[in-house]
Amino acid sequence: MTDLWLTLVSSLNAALGEIHVMTAWEALAVLMAMAYLLLAMKASVWCWAAAFVSTAIYTVLFWKVALLMESVLNVYYMAMALYGYWLWTQGGDKHQGVKVTTWPLKTHLQLIGLTALVSLGVGHGMATFTEAAFPYLDAATTCFAVMTTYLVAKKVLENWLYWVVIDLVSIYLYLNKGLMLTSLLFVFYVGLAVVGYFLWRGTMVEARLNSDEAPC
Repeated sequence: MTDLWLTLVSSLNAALGEIHVMTAWEALAVLMAMAYLLLAMKASVWCWAAAFVSTAIYTVLFWKVALLMESVLNVYYMAMALYGYWLWTQGGDKHQGVKVTTWPLKTHLQLIGLTALVSLGVGHGMATFTEAAFPYLDAATTCFAVMTTYLVAKKVLENWLYWVVIDLVSIYLYLNKGLMLTSLLFVFYVGLAVVGYFLWRGTMVEARLNSDEAPC
């Protein structure tokens, strides 16, 4: 009985220690993710540096809680952080960085339809061949986030509207996996995504007005 009790206590201490370490890393990832979003709202190129650090941490955290596609997604995010930095600094016709733009509704409907089909296929594969939690929701948030992150790098205004929906679904996923700090982060994300939309729209309108007023 004594040996069993000591084993239980040792296992409990080890579990608590792992939770403490995991929570500390999650807190750092949350801080970097918040920095990314706030900087992205201001269209600051340094948002990509914060994104790289945050997603590197989340890659490991999500793998540990069996959100497999979320973990893979964050590997993609790290690559997109590098691509976004390059595009915002060297992209565009004059290699001075891209400007905020908007895409027509027809293009967005095509993107939504294609991404939805891909996410259904990925979700079916995950449900059949893996032990992933919430395979279809996990796949949907992953596929749409992949597409939307590309829109962020291209500075497409409507990316913020996609993030509102993705973030709401993500809150449900993270609450069910006990990632409380990340769930709270995504609550803020929803509101900040709305603010980001209006900030980028104001920047785009101002740029167009300045272009119209410029001498020929």
